[in-house]
Amino acid sequence: MRDFDPYRIGTLAALGFLLAAGLPAQGDVIVEAWGSNSNGQLGNNSGTSSSVPVVVSGLSSGVTAVATGSYHSLAVQNGAAFAWGWNANGQLGNNSTTESLVPVVVSGLTSGVTAVAGGYQHSLAIQNGAAFAWGYNGYGELGNNSTTNSPIPVAVSGLTSGVTAVAGGNGHSLAIQNGAAFAWGLNGHGQLGNNSTGGSLIPVAVSGLNSGVTAVAGGAFHSLAIQNGAAFAWGRNAGGQLGNNSTSNSSVPVAVSGLSSGVSAVAAGYGHSLAVVNGGVWAWGNNPDGELGDGTTTTRLVPVQVDPTDLHDIVAVAASYGSSYALSADGSLWDWGMNNFGQLGLANTTTPCVTPQHLLPPTGYAFTSISAEEQGGHVVATLTALPEPGSLALLALGGMALLGRVRRGRSTPSGG
Repeated sequence: MRDFDPYRIGTLAALGFLLAAGLPAQGDVIVEAWGSNSNGQLGNNSGTSSSVPVVVSGLSSGVTAVATGSYHSLAVQNGAAFAWGWNANGQLGNNSTTESLVPVVVSGLTSGVTAVAGGYQHSLAIQNGAAFAWGYNGYGELGNNSTTNSPIPVAVSGLTSGVTAVAGGNGHSLAIQNGAAFAWGLNGHGQLGNNSTGGSLIPVAVSGLNSGVTAVAGGAFHSLAIQNGAAFAWGRNAGGQLGNNSTSNSSVPVAVSGLSSGVSAVAAGYGHSLAVVNGGVWAWGNNPDGELGDGTTTTRLVPVQVDPTDLHDIVAVAASYGSSYALSADGSLWDWGMNNFGQLGLANTTTPCVTPQHLLPPTGYAFTSISAEEQGGHVVATLTALPEPGSLALLALGGMALLGRVRRGRSTPSGG
């Protein structure tokens, strides 16, 4: 086990700022982001990229969900939806096409929001069991029987109740309604899963997934789902991202090899896929930047287990263009793959890291959720404050650690 040297980006002045602002109480939630920040997608009132996590402005309590799109980000705070970053096609949903360096309220979604999701240039949310979408709509990814962009949320046709999950891809969208999977938008590779390659401006049922579906994920041109504990995939398969020992596209869901039970989470990147199976992480598909985490850059047509020694008790995964992330039950993160924008949060931009690296939360906090941009360069996570010792000195040290990180890697990565 190699330990990264501790580093500190805080000073006594920074500590004074934290004390003046008030140290967090147990259960408080903060949002952090790192990586590319070309359009303000880190939400810290800056356009400067960061290779270490930075705090997102204004989201210091009541946050229950976060999501990433391409160059934009989303969150749910006290039942309201917020968005920040790139906004050329209205993907922030604030009736504007001006980007924002800090979170702004999504129009009309000020209460009852339970989930958000981001696609390439569009966004999705669930409000009181109904699905809404906004932003770019050239392929019908808003699902409102139109191809007109919308800078404010519009109702997704037919999904007015019973919606429990939404996901966005590069031109297509997915949802779960009453245990069944639906998809809409771009479909040139069969990513809608309805035995067709023709796009749809409204949701269509995904073949064979009409009950028992608990999760969906959208990659660039492929999709994933969990049905009754088994993983399924459909769409583009040039890099083996469907995991069925083939490189042929599929316009209907196919079983992911070896993942027929115990699957609790899935994530779809640009050309690779991830799953959590009984607390372990499995990966498959493209691997030029080590995004599969198996110590190689070899493409895998079937799932391989990622570092079973360290990656156990994993509760969630996220995937981006060439990077992967796993959230441990102990509140720490493991990440690997592309790091050209600092999206691994390791205080450098060296790439690739072909084995998992350990990203610890600030002292007194635990990571509780993670989202990565399918098109590439940034990550957003939530952290919850843990019980702290009563002394002010120890609290101050915990506050100082908010600006510092100690990271350790299981082994020295290739260039990372």
